[in-house]
Amino acid sequence: MRIGSASAHDELEVSLIPLIDVVLTLIIFFVVTTTFQDRSALKIDLPEAAGQPAETPKDPLVVVVDGEGRYFVGGGEVLKRDVRSLREAIGQVAGDDKNRAVILRADARTPHQAVVTAMDAIGQLGFSRLSIATVPAPDGGG
Repeated sequence: MRIGSASAHDELEVSLIPLIDVVLTLIIFFVVTTTFQDRSALKIDLPEAAGQPAETPKDPLVVVVDGEGRYFVGGGEVLKRDVRSLREAIGQVAGDDKNRAVILRADARTPHQAVVTAMDAIGQLGFSRLSIATVPAPDGGG
């Protein structure tokens, strides 16, 4: 009596088609649900000033405050809007270089408190070279 001898000669076959279907479905799902954000498209309207433009310092640290009071340091958004979080973000980007020039680019519609908070965080870290970015005032304007 030979039990199981017929199954010894059967070859096992692994079908890859269901695996490929699942992988393609996952790829399509992730492509459709991914949101593409372009951080460089952050548009702010700088306030106007009538003074002479200053020379742009070499390799400045740029802190951006948009019209809603959100902070961006080194291209990344600071998730919380308090002084401590902003100070930590600036410290991580700037490192130990306290002589580095800092440019504060605040939207003209930014709440005044957001600008003061940014200046406070920059001052607490020991930076002394702070510039506020503006655009030239139109000629002939009142």
